[in-house]
Amino acid sequence: MTRVAPGPWLRLAALVACGGTLLAVVSGASHLGATHRLLAALVAPPLAALLVSAWVAHRGLVPSVLASTALFTAAAAFPGREVHAVLAAFALAGLLAVGVQSLRGEHVPWGSWRDYVTLTKPRIMSLLLITGFGGMIAGARGWPGTGTAAAAMTGLALACGGASALNHVLDRDIDPLMGPRTKQRPVASGRVAPSRALEFGLALSAFSFVLLASAVNVLTAVLALVGNLFYVLVYTRWLKRTTPQNIVIGGAAGAVPPLVGWAAATGNLALPALWLFLIVFFWTPPHFWALALLIRENYAAARIPMLPVVRGVRSTTRQIVAYSLALVAVTVVPFAAGTLGVGYLVAALVLGGAFVCLGVRLLRETTPRHAALLFHYSLLYLALLFVAMALDPVLG
Repeated sequence: MTRVAPGPWLRLAALVACGGTLLAVVSGASHLGATHRLLAALVAPPLAALLVSAWVAHRGLVPSVLASTALFTAAAAFPGREVHAVLAAFALAGLLAVGVQSLRGEHVPWGSWRDYVTLTKPRIMSLLLITGFGGMIAGARGWPGTGTAAAAMTGLALACGGASALNHVLDRDIDPLMGPRTKQRPVASGRVAPSRALEFGLALSAFSFVLLASAVNVLTAVLALVGNLFYVLVYTRWLKRTTPQNIVIGGAAGAVPPLVGWAAATGNLALPALWLFLIVFFWTPPHFWALALLIRENYAAARIPMLPVVRGVRSTTRQIVAYSLALVAVTVVPFAAGTLGVGYLVAALVLGGAFVCLGVRLLRETTPRHAALLFHYSLLYLALLFVAMALDPVLG
């Protein structure tokens, strides 16, 4: 059987790993200590992306990738200049071999660019970027600098897009069962091969870490990566299919972007950043449960234990109201703690009041129209709340 050649995303990851290794070798020979260590550390994410892609989809590449990774790790473990340089050079040669091997095999269409945009879930990404931007402005108490802002938002976008693409890969078995909303997704419909989407998601995730660690700070890069892995491995792979509390616990992944923004602006995670995290954390359950009420039959058909399927409609609407009230209380904390001002407080109370009212209306009269209204308002709510957060330093 003819072996399918890896796609352009894996080859790009191999190229970045080769370039990073070459720069690390050159910087080591030039005695650039701190720069050399940073460049060496930045090779790790594309190496990890190569290893996972090879292991899952291109087993023929595994020996070369494993050998390159082992040589690179050994070079880091042996500080002696001669041995270090020789091992690094062999690691570079191995990565070049991976690049050459990735060109072999049957080349199949890699799909439309529109499908790759769809893989990143741009509408979800835009909301996450708004929360990340609001966290960044709140942390800086103003504009953090154009370079920092651009790098942080680009890196966050790459992390979100990578996680979403991997979500498409893992959910390709249930997406066809979830109705028209998901059955036409690129991987589920067969327009993009799972291996191509896997390579794409891993490459974006790796490039996100490289960009954030090099252009912003390591803490920001680590937070983005943690959010990515939590969403893909903990929520999508495990919680989503095993417990009705999936979205409660899994909501922590969607609450990471404000932390990323805060860390990008400040270089740390102070207590006020926790309040921003909790705002998104408590917003997530009522938002998703409103959607789950609308497509409860689809979740049941796919055997996904969402709350309306397992506990029923009445219990779900009660939980929506309870979380909505908790959300409003949490949104007041940044003002009470002195992090944000009166303008933000007014916006939080007005927007939160409307959120609770829609939740109570849904509890009293549970109809698809009221569930849809709450779901769509919840999107507007979160966006406007974090816009108010970003404007607060200006208004103050």
